[in-house]
Amino acid sequence: KVTISSSSSSSLQMASGGRQSAAVTDKDLMEKTKKNKKSGKKQERLDTNPPKGTRDFFPLDMRLRNWLFDHWKEVARLYGFQEYDAPVLESEALYTRKAGEEVTQQLYNFEDKGGRAVALRPEMTPSLARMVMSTGGGMTMPLKWFSIPQCWRYERMTRGRRREHFQWNMDVWGVSGVGAEAELLRAMVTFFERVGITSDDVGIKVNSRLVIAEILTELGIPEEKFAATCVLVDKLEKVPLAAIQGELEELGLDQSVVERLLDVMSTSASKGIDYIKEVLGEESQAVQQLSQLLDLCKAYGIEDWVVLDATVVRGLAYYTGIVFEAFDRKGELRAIAGGGRYDKLLETFGGQPTPAAGFGFGDAVIVELLKERNILPTFDAAGIDAVVFAMNPDLLPVAIDAANKLRQGGLTVDLVLDKKKTKWVFKHADRLKANYCLIVAPDEYENGEVSIKNLTDGEQVTIKIDTLQDWASTTNSES
Repeated sequence: KVTISSSSSSSLQMASGGRQSAAVTDKDLMEKTKKNKKSGKKQERLDTNPPKGTRDFFPLDMRLRNWLFDHWKEVARLYGFQEYDAPVLESEALYTRKAGEEVTQQLYNFEDKGGRAVALRPEMTPSLARMVMSTGGGMTMPLKWFSIPQCWRYERMTRGRRREHFQWNMDVWGVSGVGAEAELLRAMVTFFERVGITSDDVGIKVNSRLVIAEILTELGIPEEKFAATCVLVDKLEKVPLAAIQGELEELGLDQSVVERLLDVMSTSASKGIDYIKEVLGEESQAVQQLSQLLDLCKAYGIEDWVVLDATVVRGLAYYTGIVFEAFDRKGELRAIAGGGRYDKLLETFGGQPTPAAGFGFGDAVIVELLKERNILPTFDAAGIDAVVFAMNPDLLPVAIDAANKLRQGGLTVDLVLDKKKTKWVFKHADRLKANYCLIVAPDEYENGEVSIKNLTDGEQVTIKIDTLQDWASTTNSES
C-alpha cells in the first residue's frame, strides 16, 4: 500500500519488515478457495482501468510516444548531449527539502521491506545530482546529459497533468555563465520547430531569481528566506495572495513587502529590462545576467520566442539564477516546459558547489498542444512493409522462407501464422497500412515464384523466390 505524504513514511505499518501478501499469511487460504468453488460463488470481475492518473500505452499510443521521444533524442544528439538513466525508485531523502515545495507534498512514498524510506521519483534532477556526486568529483566538466524518465506525483489532475508522465530532461553542468541557459533554450526551440510549432504558438518566459533576491535584500529580508519566498510567489499563479498570506507572514514578510515585490515583478513583465534597470540599477547582477541572456538569444536567432517576465520564478527551491518557462500563447494550457539554473543543489546534499542548469519538458502538455493546433501526425500505420501468407498450410514453410528473405532485405514483415481466408488477409494488411501483400499460392510455387501485390496502386507481379531478398533490398532503398 502506498501512502501519499511529504513526511516520513513510518505511519505505513509493515509486518516483519514488510507488508506480506494475504496469500502468504493466511494458512487456510486453500481451504477457503475450495469452499468458494463448491458454493458456486462468482469471481469478482477485474477492474481493467489503470490506476487513477496513469495510462496504458497500446501499440498506436506507443507509436506516438516513440515519435515524440525520437524527436527529443535527435535534438539532444544534435546538441552533443549524452543519454543517461537512473532508478525510478529513489531514497525519499532525495526529495524532502524544507522549502514548502509542492513536490514534497506529492510524493508516492513508502517504506520498503528493509525499513528504508523510498519514493517513486517525482523529477529527475536530484537523481542526476546524486549520480554526479557519487563520482567524488571524478566527472570531466562540462557535462551535457539528457534523459526521458517517467516521473510520479500524486497531484490534482487537469488537462495535460497526470500522476505519471514522461519528461525530457536536458542538463548542463560545469558552465557558470548564461551560455548554458541560452544553449538549452535554443535546443528547446529546435524541437518546437521540428514538430511544426512556431513562435506564434509558443513563447518562453525568462527571468532571474536574482531579481527577487535583490529586491528582498533591499527590503531587509535575510538570504535564508529567499528560496522559500520564491516557492510561495510561484503559487500566486494558481491561488490569490490571501491564500498564502499566512505562510508569507510566517517567513516574516508583511503585506507591504509582498506588495512591493509583486509590483516590481508585474510592472517589469510589461516594461521589460529597462524597468528592472531602473529599479535595481545598471550594476545589478540580475540585470547583467538577463541582458547577457537576451543578447545570446538574439545570437541564436530565437529572440521572437523569448519574453522577459519577472513574474516567472518556478516552484522548485533549488533554482538560483535564470529561470524559464515555455507557455501556450493562447493561454489554454499550463506550462509546456520549464527549467533554470541550480548552482547550489549539490551543496544541499553535502557536495561541492557546481554550476548547473537544465530543463524538464513533459509529454502530456505538448501532445495536447499539437492536437489543439491540428499538427499532430496520425499514427495509424503500424510500420509494416509487407504481409506474407500461404494459401494453404502445406505452403507455410515456403511463406516462412519468403518472410526471412524479405527481412534480410530490410523490410518489416508480418507473417500470417494461422490458416486464414484471402479476404481476411487483405483486410488485415489494410488495417496495418502495409505496403505489400506477398501471396504463396500453389500454382506460382510450382514455378518457384510468389505473387506480390502493391497495396498502394493495386499492381500485382510474380517474383522468383530466390530473388526476394534483392527485391526487398531495392524496395527498401527506394522507400
